[in-house]
Amino acid sequence: MNDRVRVRVEDAVAVVSLNRPDKHNGMDFPMLDAMLAAQRQLRRNRAVRAIILQGEGASFCSGLDFKSAMSQPVRTLLRATQLLWPFANQFQRWSVGWRRVGVPVIAVMHGNCFGAGLQLALGADIRICHPDAQLSLLEAKWGLVPDMGGIALLRELVPIDVAKELTFTGRVISGQEAHAMGLVTHLSAEPMAHARQLVAEIATRSPDSVAAGKFLLQQAWRAGDHLALRAERLWQRRVMGRVNQRIALAREQARGKATVDKAPQRQPFKSRQL
Repeated sequence: MNDRVRVRVEDAVAVVSLNRPDKHNGMDFPMLDAMLAAQRQLRRNRAVRAIILQGEGASFCSGLDFKSAMSQPVRTLLRATQLLWPFANQFQRWSVGWRRVGVPVIAVMHGNCFGAGLQLALGADIRICHPDAQLSLLEAKWGLVPDMGGIALLRELVPIDVAKELTFTGRVISGQEAHAMGLVTHLSAEPMAHARQLVAEIATRSPDSVAAGKFLLQQAWRAGDHLALRAERLWQRRVMGRVNQRIALAREQARGKATVDKAPQRQPFKSRQL
């Protein structure tokens, strides 16, 4: 991994930071490579309970750094041949790759979230956005279509007419507008603090349950009833009776007993004589 993406793990929370603040975290090839390396690293890290994606400096990510790409025509052409791959390419894994990580991934969005930046955020499980952030599927500006996983991810969030309008126009919208459309989960004047509060809440649950819930929803959300119900059965079998499920059950039983012990004693019911 290079210094374009930094990974810091504290108290079982990994903070993945895009680190080109002087370029508003514009994505170049080294940043793409570093992001894929971060995904591989965190898929293997069993101690991590949640991941927060953020951008250093004034923006989350301003999209593909076209100036950098055009300054390396041969390398850019070689990367472009990935469009011929019959499976997800590196550009698509930039966003979709986070869905393979078995912990919640939360994107903390501020400043510019354009093109590749917005598509990276869409790859997260939850998006917490500053109201003044600026978001856009900017590819129309360059005569292109969104191709870094964004269209596959948009299907879960907005109606097709909204996705078409954003794609056709490349319009820049505010965090508030994005929230109204369903593109972001929460608005917050302090997105990082909000994210950490949510992570603390999730951390009280079984990590097996959280991971299985993530994968179950991803598999079942757009599937037909038969496949969705099959996915429910399969993932439930994978967690039921395991150590973490037994710990969660014991904890809730202990909490319930404590609540009953503290509750005021009820008086016996006496029927009124008429």
